Amino acid sequence: MRRVLWKGVVSFGLVHIPVGLYSAEKRNNFDLTMLDRRDMKPVGFKQYNKETGEEVPWNQIVKGYEYEKERYVVLTDEDFRRANVEATQTIDIVRFVEGKEITPMYFETPYYLTPDRRGEKGYALLRETLKHTRKISIANVVIRARQYVAALIPVDDAIVMNTLRYADEVKVADELEVPPNNSKAAGVTPRETEMAVKLVEEMTGDWNPKDYRDTYHEDLLKLIDKRIKTGETEIISATESQETDEKPSRGKVVDLMALLKRSVQDKSRRRSSSDHRREGRSDRLRRKTA
Repeated sequence: MRRVLWKGVVSFGLVHIPVGLYSAEKRNNFDLTMLDRRDMKPVGFKQYNKETGEEVPWNQIVKGYEYEKERYVVLTDEDFRRANVEATQTIDIVRFVEGKEITPMYFETPYYLTPDRRGEKGYALLRETLKHTRKISIANVVIRARQYVAALIPVDDAIVMNTLRYADEVKVADELEVPPNNSKAAGVTPRETEMAVKLVEEMTGDWNPKDYRDTYHEDLLKLIDKRIKTGETEIISATESQETDEKPSRGKVVDLMALLKRSVQDKSRRRSSSDHRREGRSDRLRRKTA
């Protein structure tokens, strides 16, 4: 059973939809223990009083806002809620926009919204309205003492709430060195563009997230398993990377056209070979069933 992170209502005009908020993210974290390399014992971290140096148990730790030097206002979870009860209990829809208007760098963390008691009809109404209009809704919500702007997006039978970054939290690219937004100025020829488009067409397919997996995580586990089997569990490599003053090489000039042609030819051969294999399997299946 998934743990509900937040309960409240979606405010949709005068409609109020009781909902629960659930995480839609599952990270494949690689858990590592920090060790003292001298004796391979775990390194611990503790909360301590900076004046006395004594460890402070969790039940004695409170949150404080420093309004003057070393003078604080202590705030409890109830204080955060009472500051604006409605804001902490409402996903307040303020606008509807085209999904393509929001650029990828603004998306932050996804959550699932589910209807709470007596909220099924309103939930379905909002979901179907978003699908019909092909819009996503923009809302304000407070989660764990922080206000977010969020996008509500219909995904299959569910509504996903994806928190968004604020404008001042996104760095602009105007200080980066990138080619000019003009093919001719960037030195790209029409023939190169045409060949690149052909390569895209050869590599185009349906999006299926199950086609992709964390192969680096798997390879790292294989390396660890190999180290265990050979007994090399506590050996520290002497070839650790070190900082260097050398400037990165710009690399030699490459013939983009030649690389694009080879790429298109390679993709075409692979697709043709795959089609032949599928046809062969179909012929064998037809003969078996004949």
